Amino acid sequence: MGYHLVNLILHAVVCLMYFRMCSMFLPEISSFVSAMLFAVHPIHTEAVTGVVGRAETLSSVFFLAAFILYAKSTKRKRFTGWRWLVFSMLAVATAMLCKEQGITITGICAVYELFVAQKMRLSDVQHFLRCVVSGKVSWQHTWCSDATKRLCVLTLSTLTLLLVRLQIMGSKLPVFTRFDNPASVAATPTRQLTYNYLVSVNLWLLLLPCDLCCDWTMGTIPMVESLLDRRNLSTLAAYIALATLAYVALTTANRQQAVVIAMSLAFLALPFLPASNLFFPVGFVVAERVLYMPSMGFCMLVAYGWQILAEKKNRKVAWAGLCLLLLAHGTKTISRNWDWTSEYSIFMAGLRVNQRNAKLFNNVGHALEGQGRFNEALQYFHKAVSVQQDDIGAHINVGRTYNHLKMFKEAEDAYLKAKSLLPKAKPGESYQARIAPNHLNVFLNLANLIAKNETRLEEADLLYRQAISMRADYTQAYINRGDVLLKLNRTKEAQEVYERALFYDSNNPDIYYNLGVVFLEQGKASQALAYLDKALEFDPEHEQALLNSAILLQELGRAELRKVARERLLKLLHKDATNERVHFNLGMLAMDDRDTAGAEHWFRRAVQLKDDFRSALFNLALLLADDHRPLEAAPFLNQLVRFHPDHVKGLILLGDIYINNIKDLDAAENCYKRILELEPDNIQGLHNLCVVYVERGNLLRAEACLKQAHRLAPSEDYVLRHLKIVQSRVAKLRMDDPSASESQFIEEQEHLPSPPADPIAPHAETVYSRPAGVQSPTPSLS
Repeated sequence: MGYHLVNLILHAVVCLMYFRMCSMFLPEISSFVSAMLFAVHPIHTEAVTGVVGRAETLSSVFFLAAFILYAKSTKRKRFTGWRWLVFSMLAVATAMLCKEQGITITGICAVYELFVAQKMRLSDVQHFLRCVVSGKVSWQHTWCSDATKRLCVLTLSTLTLLLVRLQIMGSKLPVFTRFDNPASVAATPTRQLTYNYLVSVNLWLLLLPCDLCCDWTMGTIPMVESLLDRRNLSTLAAYIALATLAYVALTTANRQQAVVIAMSLAFLALPFLPASNLFFPVGFVVAERVLYMPSMGFCMLVAYGWQILAEKKNRKVAWAGLCLLLLAHGTKTISRNWDWTSEYSIFMAGLRVNQRNAKLFNNVGHALEGQGRFNEALQYFHKAVSVQQDDIGAHINVGRTYNHLKMFKEAEDAYLKAKSLLPKAKPGESYQARIAPNHLNVFLNLANLIAKNETRLEEADLLYRQAISMRADYTQAYINRGDVLLKLNRTKEAQEVYERALFYDSNNPDIYYNLGVVFLEQGKASQALAYLDKALEFDPEHEQALLNSAILLQELGRAELRKVARERLLKLLHKDATNERVHFNLGMLAMDDRDTAGAEHWFRRAVQLKDDFRSALFNLALLLADDHRPLEAAPFLNQLVRFHPDHVKGLILLGDIYINNIKDLDAAENCYKRILELEPDNIQGLHNLCVVYVERGNLLRAEACLKQAHRLAPSEDYVLRHLKIVQSRVAKLRMDDPSASESQFIEEQEHLPSPPADPIAPHAETVYSRPAGVQSPTPSLS
């Protein structure tokens, strides 16, 4: 709301300043008509309602200010006149910084100087040209010396601002693809015929703004490929109309008419020149927002025509026509604003006008994709492909949508098709400069898709390297390539890749975070923590860096560091209270601080959020068992082994509780047998199974079991000690009754210690977050 409100305020300011400017050339009522037409013209909807139009409205404020100030400088005495001229040039510079078109006001000021302030006519132009040809350039003081100086200031200011602008751009024009402006890559005379035809298209939009569209690129306007194309008649008519008006302005005896037409043409034509493609290609075919300034001249011309009609023909008809025009334009502007309600509505409105633009289909697909309506989005992306089969972005979008729909084979085929459409390298020519940066996403998306298959990581790495070779500063490719190298256990190379990425983007917190992960993989905790802290320097809200650095700080074991870790975890908790890992690590910190109640609270909360959370279930059960609440621990251990039947420590602890507390020897035996299935050489599991046999009174079986344990672990004292106890009992029974059968060795028992020989320590099973990268497909930009 704030953005749109500011745009509306700026438009209102422009309308008031425009009224003030028109009053310099037209009567007040005609100026009001001109300003009203300008205020409600539907062509302005994109500039005022679209947030990006801020550049047009803001630039227009200084654009008009520069002109009004320049006009003042021509009417003041020398000292005050130069002061207004300086202010005017400052306004010109500001207008240009808002929007490149702003600099064209210097041309309009020159027209004003020549044809209004100095009252130059066609005969004066002819006389000046004759003087130039003959070498007699001092032609009878047609201009006063102050006018000459003002024109010199205008010229120098324009050249200086252009040089500054070129310096900012690096003396290079922006790179556009043939999809942005198809005529820019067309051959002669198609390029020239098309560009000149676009002049008539823009004039028609000002004259009859019925079919407005947010995007006129690609195939919206088919190219004019021949002189026989009927559309050339439109071009001819447009230039004849403009030339006629220019001739009338230079030859008419009516002074007001000459001034109004001359200034109207200046405001109409000069601000349009930078967007006309006639001097250099731009990134669009037609853009309604760039007509915001040219429409000033158009509206002034229409208002002057209305004035003539009202004065010389029928006043009532003129007013009725004006009211009808304002009503029609106002109604169209209101309805057009509804089109700009959302991405979906604006692009669907574009499709109602134009079905030849693949970008519109792509953007409708993007809008649907943003709503999670992937099947519908896919239909529009396919339509974009059918409309423009060589549109690389459309194929990328198809692949990305298939990826969202888990149709990975189709996604890969679409990405490969997009890749095949990329321009091929030519000898001696930079491949990097010939590919639109957005199209390089095909390498990223295809590599991310392939990297899901652990057997194709080398293939994914090759694609990342290919993308980097085409664009050395492709930071995201470095980041994702580093992730693949980590999966391949090539941590040193991953480190080099991330350090290279830092060379191009030293303020990227993800790169510092990923370097932290690399050092974690290498077991270098202090270096890892340094990089994680650096990531938090650039992005204090970086969730993965907050979590992993908190885990590292906890593992360092110092009380002051645990405090910092807790602060970071609580910050994460404030951002997302449903992150079970944050609760779990807060529980681990509480255990380190011997806060049993706090640890229990955090572990229980983690288990509530994720009922199969392996580490939280085990540590909660261990905590309860150590707190002499084994019966409360048992349900969590059962939950643990249900979700994770291979959790050996959980099985040992559960078996211990079954023996000592629940007295369910069958359940305990099942636990230990499961351990031995998983780890046949697990001494604790085997020893505790032997204890189960002793508890049952089966001494011979217990003896054989303990002998096996002793063979596997001859250095374990507790196994040997328990074996001797059982052997002494067996020997005693045999001595008392040498003829006793095996069943008689089950009568008298004394309990052996049944807990595992080694205490079970709290077990975090820490899993650090993977490197930050684009693991989801990257969109092809609208």
